[in-house]
Amino acid sequence: MESPPPDERMPTRWQSLFFLFKATCFRGRRWLLGILRGNPPTRRPGPVDARAPVGAESRSALYPNRLAAEFALQAGKVQNLRLAARHLHGITIPAGEVFSFWAQVPRPSTRRGFAAGRELREGCVIPSVGGGLCQLSNALYDAALKAGFEIVERHAHSRRLPGSMAEAGRDATVFWNYVDLRFRPADEVQLEVFLTRDELVVRTRALAARTGPASPAPPDDDAARASEKAAARAASEPPAESCETCGVTSCFRNPGATSLPQKALTAWLADAWWPEFGRYLQERRAAQDVLLMPLDSKRWRLGNYRWDATGFARCRQHPWPTLRRALASRRLAAQGAARQRALLRFDEAMAQSFARHIPAEATHLVISQNLLPYLHRGGVLGGRTYDVFMQRLPLRALQDTLDRAAVRWPDSPTLADFRADPALLDLESEALAEARAWITPHAAIANLAGPRAIKLDWELPPQAAVNPDPEGAIFFPAPTLGRKGAWELREFARQHGVRLRVAGPNLEAPGFWDGCEVEQGTGFALDGVRAAVLPAWVENQPRQLLRAAAAGIPVFAAPACGLAGVPGVTEIDSLDEVRMADLIGAGRAG
Repeated sequence: MESPPPDERMPTRWQSLFFLFKATCFRGRRWLLGILRGNPPTRRPGPVDARAPVGAESRSALYPNRLAAEFALQAGKVQNLRLAARHLHGITIPAGEVFSFWAQVPRPSTRRGFAAGRELREGCVIPSVGGGLCQLSNALYDAALKAGFEIVERHAHSRRLPGSMAEAGRDATVFWNYVDLRFRPADEVQLEVFLTRDELVVRTRALAARTGPASPAPPDDDAARASEKAAARAASEPPAESCETCGVTSCFRNPGATSLPQKALTAWLADAWWPEFGRYLQERRAAQDVLLMPLDSKRWRLGNYRWDATGFARCRQHPWPTLRRALASRRLAAQGAARQRALLRFDEAMAQSFARHIPAEATHLVISQNLLPYLHRGGVLGGRTYDVFMQRLPLRALQDTLDRAAVRWPDSPTLADFRADPALLDLESEALAEARAWITPHAAIANLAGPRAIKLDWELPPQAAVNPDPEGAIFFPAPTLGRKGAWELREFARQHGVRLRVAGPNLEAPGFWDGCEVEQGTGFALDGVRAAVLPAWVENQPRQLLRAAAAGIPVFAAPACGLAGVPGVTEIDSLDEVRMADLIGAGRAG
């Protein structure tokens, strides 16, 4: 156990308690002053106005070094920045009004999700809940100086951190609630605060000038001179020592004495189970990883959440949002806009529940696609890499496909009955663009991902062989819906007089199959069928086509089914009925 240098005294717990006593006194004083003089208001975040020009920008690295010894507090700092940024991103500050850091950011606590991060105290960088928020206050101060705001309150750090803004005198330390950062813009502005994979970004947007470049604001000369003095003072002080690297393990503040995690991990945020995703998870998970899932169906035998939690360091279930989703889903119609809106609300609730339990040391995520836009909006993805379990087309591509289908079949009541909020489309598009990889067995989705695709093999279900009947029915393994190609198949059946076996209910329109010879409501029986055909516009999970292929039934599917390369499957153009007729005829001859 290493001892401190002889000229430095070891911090004691009594000194720490005395510091907290002094801090409590200062907090009480600030609270009384707030009552007497009035506190700056807390402003509600809103959507960022992208039309407003950027007045100033500050960027800083989230991980200035990748030393293993410093991982714990670096990861905790980034977690604290994620949480604080939510309270600042999109707030509007009216002209001439004061912004206060602590009026916007709540008191850091573990109950609110804040983690042990890097806090500079009495010359040392120590573990502290909420530590690292000074990187955000530094960036805000830097942006405020660049934008020419009046600096109302700012406190410099007592020591400089190598690579930080303190070396340039553009730092502003904060400590709840009495060491604050306050500034006043001359014109109405909006703050944009977010984390990329590697950086903290703070921008000011000039709302008074929504077109054209922002006019440069005159510099705050007093603040600039104060920064220069602070930079000179910081340069004369020795750099702060970090508890992570000082080697004095006998100190009670040392991370080794506080049991902080020392290793990065992956968090798997898994919703609906697919066998392909389940196999990938078990092949790639590490012993320190954590699994978040709706319910352990393998244990409780409830729901479609058959994720295997074997080998994970921790597994967290979310039974209440799962139960609410299950009960509400039973009351929803099988088709329609109300159903789609409700499903999106359930996805949002599940994402919010998952977000509260992602450990700070999870620097990489693997996420079910339906949760992605809500995690992105909540700032959960900042400072992390992530992969996505792709369960469907991206929402924008999906809706574009349905728009084309609706133009082709304007009488369909289902093709244009619902479109998601454009803001949700933007959120998902932004998040997918930043994803490291798209994981999917679906060939069409993998093609969209390009080099980022991790293409999985489809799982063929165990199925006894069935002898196709050359004169039998054509099997349509889907409900009667426009997006499944029901209109195309109806035209083909009327034109060629073939018999159809339709597996699911009629959700398109009463009497839809009039004029066709149809066996409807017969389930997914494959006996006596000629071939399985699905000329779908949209098909996310073609399980019944895989079942037919495994049984030896010829399968003809549109590229939208994502089965390219599967043995026994022939891809067809869903709008080319002549070619489809030729292929079905070939199946009959075979």
